[in-house]
Amino acid sequence: MRFEAQAIVCALRNHGEHGAIVWLITAEHGLQAAYVRGARGRRMRPVLIAGNSVHAGFAARNDTQLPQATIELIHSRAPLLSEPLPAAAIEWATALTATALPEGQPYPRLFWALEGLLDAIEAAPSAGGWGAALVRYELLLLAELGFGLDLDNCAVTGSNDDLVAVSPKSGRAVSAAEAEPYACKLLPLPRFVREGGPASWEEIAQGLDLTGHFLLRDLLTDRAQPVADARGRLVDRLRRAGGLA
Repeated sequence: MRFEAQAIVCALRNHGEHGAIVWLITAEHGLQAAYVRGARGRRMRPVLIAGNSVHAGFAARNDTQLPQATIELIHSRAPLLSEPLPAAAIEWATALTATALPEGQPYPRLFWALEGLLDAIEAAPSAGGWGAALVRYELLLLAELGFGLDLDNCAVTGSNDDLVAVSPKSGRAVSAAEAEPYACKLLPLPRFVREGGPASWEEIAQGLDLTGHFLLRDLLTDRAQPVADARGRLVDRLRRAGGLA
């Protein structure tokens, strides 16, 4: 097995004295784990940072062997690690990707969505500029893995008008009239999730509450508790940044 691909570094685990096993997502080959020689050396450490875009060459004798990878940096997002909120967002998005996706199955939409999210985190002057993109990435990941939400029509009436909430059990949207008696039991559906466009801090927080409920219920099991904790830290920081804490 041998191939080359553009990739995003998602996670790293030290292996042996100098190497590491690195998880990278590619567009055509999905999530790939590979051994990288010298990963903990001075030259490779700044390359193998979660969120970096790289060119990776994978090689293995057969499909059952852990491949070895050679990595070349395309674009570094390491400067963002000095900023607490962008650093927490990159940590969460890459850790979620490495934890949730099965290895070796292509998810090109997720690859390019993650690349877009990381670019937005890098370019926006504040989290208000990329918070909505993070919510959309989480919604896409749920959908790609078979846990997508049905936000097109009201679960009760079938109408697509004035949808304001989501059932935490079914993941289906609910219209304002039908939601009113059960408001305390439903999850708010912020307008930007269905209509696109910018989002306020409150809407971003509502969107993260929405996606977080289904991520924790359907994807992040007990073994993924450290990843869930990373998300909790990110959401707390976002709420404080938006004055919602």
